[in-house]
Amino acid sequence: MARLDGKVALITGGASGMGKVASHLFAREGAKVVLTDVADDAGEAVATAIRGEGGQAAYVHADVSRASDAEAMVRFATDTFGGLTVLYNNAGVFPERDGSVTETPEEVWDLTIGINLKGVYLGCRYGIPAMIESGGGSIVNVASFVALMGAATPQIAYTASKGGVLSMTREIAVEFARQGVRANSLCPGPIETPLLQELLADPARRQRRLVHIPMGRFGQAEEIANAALFLASDESSYMTGTALVVDGGITAAYVTPE
Repeated sequence: MARLDGKVALITGGASGMGKVASHLFAREGAKVVLTDVADDAGEAVATAIRGEGGQAAYVHADVSRASDAEAMVRFATDTFGGLTVLYNNAGVFPERDGSVTETPEEVWDLTIGINLKGVYLGCRYGIPAMIESGGGSIVNVASFVALMGAATPQIAYTASKGGVLSMTREIAVEFARQGVRANSLCPGPIETPLLQELLADPARRQRRLVHIPMGRFGQAEEIANAALFLASDESSYMTGTALVVDGGITAAYVTPE
């Protein structure tokens, strides 16, 4: 039996990176997948590829920072597949101009908080009633290892947004536990995605990040998708309000070995 048989999963930011990998994985594990993004051609291509592999998937455009889009994506999921039992709030941004608190432009702050934090809030705001109506389910919110410790490289808006996701997830977990809705955070370390490759195109900047990772490498999108799959599935049925850290040992290290 597949691990997500009978579940309807809504995955934000599903057109690329970790969201794309998770969309394929969740569908292979039996979920009916609705993936969202603002990159419509890429999102439609992911859904088409999943259907070509024998899975069930549909794409819908959604800017997660807009309440109307968040409400519409949840409605689309319930109308298309009859309910909602997994909500994977994965969409996020990491603007290049995000740096020190004394230097980060206000518009960069607003953009980052709007997508990374408000987007999770809106997904939960509209997703939770649908999950309760469906008999319960699992919310997986993407935070970050920097929600647990200060970033070695200044990125104030991103760090603040992910800390907010962590705290919000705990509160949601407590409030809705007895209504059958679980909520957990996923805290990845640096993951080898197109976004990271672009941000760390400079070899020196890339090496400054690698030196802090005890395992000596960046994570792979598949490793995060597998962690999300565990949290989405009934295998984690007694977990709620916690943070699953998948970071190559960063948060465990005081001094990284040479």
